[in-house]
Amino acid sequence: MADMWIVIGAISGFIAVAAGAFGDHGLRGRISDDMLRIWNVAAHYQLTHSILIAAIALVGDGPPPRLRIACLSAFTIGILIFSGSLYALALTETKALGAITPVGGVALLTGWVLLAVIGFKRRCGKSISIPPMSSPIDQVAD
Repeated sequence: MADMWIVIGAISGFIAVAAGAFGDHGLRGRISDDMLRIWNVAAHYQLTHSILIAAIALVGDGPPPRLRIACLSAFTIGILIFSGSLYALALTETKALGAITPVGGVALLTGWVLLAVIGFKRRCGKSISIPPMSSPIDQVAD
């Protein structure tokens, strides 16, 4: 299962780099500066979260599988909706597409929350060594 997520992260990362290059070299001068900024935001968020998907998959043996899959799925859905709607908005200037973008943003935020839960569960799953406490009375008795 982890291999599939590594592939998804890698393919999405490849597409993000290609989209960034296309925006800089193919779209500059063909779309407005505002739309080019929107395109670049989409590529940036896609690349950032693609790297995260691959990284989580590479160290995937720690967190509970269902929680890890939920986290990876949230990031993937977020990329598709958030970046996808921004790419489409930049190319078509159809403002209604901007209404879809926050749904993808919520999916990305959900992925981050789930990643924090994974980290918390991993931390709590480890044995924590707490040194014994001594009271001031114990110190006087010594």
